[in-house]
Amino acid sequence: MLEYSWFIDYAGTVSFAVSGSFAAMQRRLDPFGVLIIAFVTAVGGGTIRDILLGNTPVTWMRTTTTPLIILVAALISMFLRRGTERLQKPLLLFDSLGLGFFTLVGIEQASRYGLHPGICVALGTITGCFGGVIRDILLNDIPIVFRQEIYATASILGGILYYLFLEFSLTIPLAKLLTIGFIFVFRLLVVRYRWALPRFYE
Repeated sequence: MLEYSWFIDYAGTVSFAVSGSFAAMQRRLDPFGVLIIAFVTAVGGGTIRDILLGNTPVTWMRTTTTPLIILVAALISMFLRRGTERLQKPLLLFDSLGLGFFTLVGIEQASRYGLHPGICVALGTITGCFGGVIRDILLNDIPIVFRQEIYATASILGGILYYLFLEFSLTIPLAKLLTIGFIFVFRLLVVRYRWALPRFYE
């Protein structure tokens, strides 16, 4: 059965590469800086996942396709920058899409090793979130995942929902589509209504 895994992987790569490019352009980095931030955003989480799984060389090093996709996505983002007055909205959209796509990629990669579903969800969260963590650190920001704003929680809930869909006998492609949609919409609602985890500090 064709599960469109390659499409999800490449779509996530494009989404996070564009997200990283917009974040870098917000900080007025030069073109080389934009390319670097786009690259680490797109492959950072997957690299950490592959190292934890002992899956080396890591996935993006086995083919030139992924680096080329990142390069093209970053160049297009820089070209379209002239017609984009405000980058916050496209940054949010592409970052939310990337989170959904890469959460599923991480879960699928981990499940191939026969790991417990809870571990698969954790690795899916790492895949979806840690490219953004590296991006924010390089841009001298506190990573979103460590702030009060709900981010990693969306990935975790999406991963749990994915396994619930499978328990209810949904087909794998449909379960993936619904999970990605949930994570994407949930992240947009979090930002729109300013949902947040409880405060620990006054």
